[in-house]
Amino acid sequence: MDIRSSLLMGLLIGLLMMVGYLVGGGSPYFVLVFFIMALLINLVVYWYSDRLVLKMYHARILGEAEHPELQAMVARLAANAGIPKPKVAIVPSDVPNAFATGRSPSSAAVAVTNGALNILSRDELEGVLSHEITHIKNRDTLVMVLAAAIAGAIGYMAFWARWSLLMGGSRRDEGGGNLIGLILVAVLVPLAAMIIRLAISRGREYMADRGGAAISGKPGSLADALEKIETYVRRRPVQGGNPATAHLFIVNPFRGDALASIFSTHPPTSERVKRLRRLEKEQRIGKIF
Repeated sequence: MDIRSSLLMGLLIGLLMMVGYLVGGGSPYFVLVFFIMALLINLVVYWYSDRLVLKMYHARILGEAEHPELQAMVARLAANAGIPKPKVAIVPSDVPNAFATGRSPSSAAVAVTNGALNILSRDELEGVLSHEITHIKNRDTLVMVLAAAIAGAIGYMAFWARWSLLMGGSRRDEGGGNLIGLILVAVLVPLAAMIIRLAISRGREYMADRGGAAISGKPGSLADALEKIETYVRRRPVQGGNPATAHLFIVNPFRGDALASIFSTHPPTSERVKRLRRLEKEQRIGKIF
């Protein structure tokens, strides 16, 4: 994990511990409890996230003899990235998209939808797969799931705090300190956690775009694929699944309107495409000279 992401993850864990401090009225015991809770969340996510996500989207892991052209493409791109070939899965959706999951490069999986196989060109699919393989190489699958898990825990505490405020629990009568603490937990802390999580996710997406362009050598094809996927997703956002997993996909599959895009886990697709077009131009100039 790079320094920026490490600092942001540290801030998320710090927020979770602060929730414990505020809920516990300043007791160090509650800080310890919430810190242990963060460790347990991380441990569970570390071991089970790949299977849970694949099951959630009904992804089927292909046998090595199935879909040989796709398997060969993934193997070649993984070799370019210097990592073991990940498992390949197919998601039964007509909307083009893809995601990677797994706790490490040796236990990772790349999943693509039927739509991606049918709609994207070979070069575009290569660009998409190289993006996902970069996520695996950088261990982004673990980083982003951990960020989502910790932010989710803070969200549950915020729900509890809002419920306590509405019910006018006994803590409110014990002094203004507890009331202020509950307000912070209910409103400001989850907002801060969301902002940090989005910052982590958006930064990793830019890095995966750049890394994927280097692995495939086709930044323009990745840009074309992003534009095509964005068009389909806007028309047909995912109805099932869990928005907490949006960060795993190459394009947020749940976005359906302008308001949702403001709070997206992904940078604006237009900006991603702009950066990739710049890389494509630099690549052409480099070949000339």
